Amino acid sequence: MQESLSKYADIEIPEISLPEMFEQSLSDNRHKTAMTFGELTYTYEELSNNIQRVASALSKRGVQKGDRVALMLPNCPQYPVSYFAVLSLGAIVVQVNPMYKPPELLHVLNDSDVSAIIMLDDLKPIFQAIENESSVKTAIEVSLKGPGEFDSLLNDDGEPPQTMIDAKEDVAVIQYTGGTTGRSKGAMLTHYNLVANTMQSAATQAIKSDEQERVLSIAPLFHVYGMTSAMNITLYRGGNIILVPRFDVEEVVQIIERLKPTSFPGVPTMYMALLQHYQAHPFDVSSLNICTSGSAPLPVEVINTFNAITGANVAEGFGLSEASPVTHRNPVDGLQKTGSIGITLPNTEAKIVDIATGEAEQPTGEVGELIIRGPQIMKGYYGLPEETAETLRDGWLYTGDLANIDEDGYYFIVGRKKDLILASGFNVYPIEVEDVIYRHPAVQEAAVIGVPDPYRGETVKAVVVKHEGAELTEEGLIDFCKESLSNYKVPKLVSFVNELPKTAVGKILKRELIASETTK
Repeated sequence: MQESLSKYADIEIPEISLPEMFEQSLSDNRHKTAMTFGELTYTYEELSNNIQRVASALSKRGVQKGDRVALMLPNCPQYPVSYFAVLSLGAIVVQVNPMYKPPELLHVLNDSDVSAIIMLDDLKPIFQAIENESSVKTAIEVSLKGPGEFDSLLNDDGEPPQTMIDAKEDVAVIQYTGGTTGRSKGAMLTHYNLVANTMQSAATQAIKSDEQERVLSIAPLFHVYGMTSAMNITLYRGGNIILVPRFDVEEVVQIIERLKPTSFPGVPTMYMALLQHYQAHPFDVSSLNICTSGSAPLPVEVINTFNAITGANVAEGFGLSEASPVTHRNPVDGLQKTGSIGITLPNTEAKIVDIATGEAEQPTGEVGELIIRGPQIMKGYYGLPEETAETLRDGWLYTGDLANIDEDGYYFIVGRKKDLILASGFNVYPIEVEDVIYRHPAVQEAAVIGVPDPYRGETVKAVVVKHEGAELTEEGLIDFCKESLSNYKVPKLVSFVNELPKTAVGKILKRELIASETTK
């Protein structure tokens, strides 16, 4: 058995900005490929030149230090260019989900006082629907089909202004939380937060060969996981970001076989889809050295099956927007515990505290709230001092996640505080029930929620997506669960649906499932 680790060794983290981090990488990798997008490739020097041109053009359009600039783009070359151009001016990137509806977009733009937006031209109608109500003064369109407005920025031949950035104090990114539990809040991530998390993450993933790292970047860059674990870490290490704007399993399989990526920071729904495709049509995944999963729990059965069939080695981790995002990871080259989020990253502390007061540290094996402290923890929520004070206490980030720790220092997430089900006075952790349901061969996806019950207080309900053509009844699934779960944990209700509501990165929106119960 491999020797377990209770913690990664701490590292030295310099107080530099994200543009300074990129400049250091540029000096070592000037002629290497930085980005691949379809048939297009860009060297680090070409990427740097484009960043400088766009920064100069944005400056001429009035963008200056402290301004908020929204990016509403899929994964494409214009994203890293815009991201670093905005940051080099000392302005702040506001990450915007391209799938937002007009009311959601308006909330983010006005909540963070955005003055400029760089967006995909196809999304113009969404913006126009709320443009007159928003704080935006400048809108720039990006076309992926041919020359567009953004291309005029690339023709700028001026020099962008030199801006002093205080890495520890200056906010680089306002990252909106997924909004899975209500109206999303803007987590203010400083340059130091993001540089720290980039270096912390890199320290846990050793490159296994002398060839250039090629990172399959499908996780959206507008999401904190894709931003750090795909874009920032790749550019920091001199790798090649293979930018994929959307997840289509057939296209992704072709990219894997053609471009031979060495790393894949994926999310659970991607691994599920790739597994199903592999089972029907095996494909070559031998190039993948580092596979990580984030943004949502990856069911144990999916990890075991994916690793066994493909020969890959998916290392699950944990993070949240407020932590830039990564705080824990299973060692890629060490002991991995299936179902665990792993151990704390370098320079990171974590504790399990009692749910009632958040003060008493819980003994090994006991469930409590996971709290975290480290250089990657946000400065606070934008414009929300009360919510900031509730979430950040004495330097500790209260995650709202329920977890425990084993004797080896490995952490296990058992659910969200708000997802905890109280059935007949017993605590039921949805993830435990979901892991059992996923073992059933007819189940493609599942979510477990608590619904009001006049007798039990709450009743456990499973919402399930079946594999196409699979046969499964409510009674059959309940009987299956009875074989592995105590009676109070067994779902009393089961509903079958065609799909589950999800965020852009595949996190199941349980609040929507719960809300649908209250409207029945």
